[in-house]
Amino acid sequence: MQEVEEVGRVRCFGGWIITCRHLSRSCQHPMRFAIYLPPQAAEHPVPAVYWLSGLTCTEENFMIKAGAQRHAAELGLALVAPDTSPRDTGTPGEDDDYDLGTGAGFYVNATVEPWKNNYRMYDYIFGELIGLVEQTFPIIDQRRGISGHSMGGHGALMGSLSNPGLFQSVTAFAPICAPSKCPWGRKAFSSYLGDAEADWAAYDTSILIANAREQLPILVDQGGADPFLEEQLMPDALRAACESADYPLTLRMQDGYDHSYFFIQSYIGEHLRYHAERLGVDKVI
Repeated sequence: MQEVEEVGRVRCFGGWIITCRHLSRSCQHPMRFAIYLPPQAAEHPVPAVYWLSGLTCTEENFMIKAGAQRHAAELGLALVAPDTSPRDTGTPGEDDDYDLGTGAGFYVNATVEPWKNNYRMYDYIFGELIGLVEQTFPIIDQRRGISGHSMGGHGALMGSLSNPGLFQSVTAFAPICAPSKCPWGRKAFSSYLGDAEADWAAYDTSILIANAREQLPILVDQGGADPFLEEQLMPDALRAACESADYPLTLRMQDGYDHSYFFIQSYIGEHLRYHAERLGVDKVI
């Protein structure tokens, strides 16, 4: 069992926000994550919702900005927010751009130099982290939800499609729906995976939908005033892919909302109730 070092703990809505650090086997580097344990976790194990954050974020952003803990405490849900990349690995260029390297792991397994040794976020999130959290904290296995924002929304949708049965619920805020086609995604994929675009398909939600091995319903909220809507996020590509595959999607365009955590604050309660219903929480408020 891996050793998890607690580096911070703060009381919140009767539960605890705990910040942890550990040496990741996948990334071959120390990684951090934050977990919110609701008050119910002091009495019995609880389901967990994993949150994947967007570009530039750390494990702190969601815990500080989303306003999620009040809802999680009412519902009896744990929240797990990992960092978005390894940091200070010494990889050449990792701190040159906000959308590549540090804070921008894109939830893929890099296969080319100089990234391939440390930037293996897919294995970290969907293999290592989940097992580590469930071994260390009072979390029920097989009752997991996943959500995320922007780059993290891409990670949540892609990860659930690529790992049938791993999650029982999935939602996203303003996800990057077709990373093979947008500037953020093309920059990340070409850097981490190389120039062979056929290799990118394994990480593109708009492509994965067609061959999904299970049809876990997707809930997506997208701000209508998001400045990245057309060029980077491409929700119409997700809608078209789901319609073509007859895949269950609820895509809600929210008028006037942008790409910020104010948008997430406005709908996080609805998303967590959605997860709670599907994770079998006894009392959904």
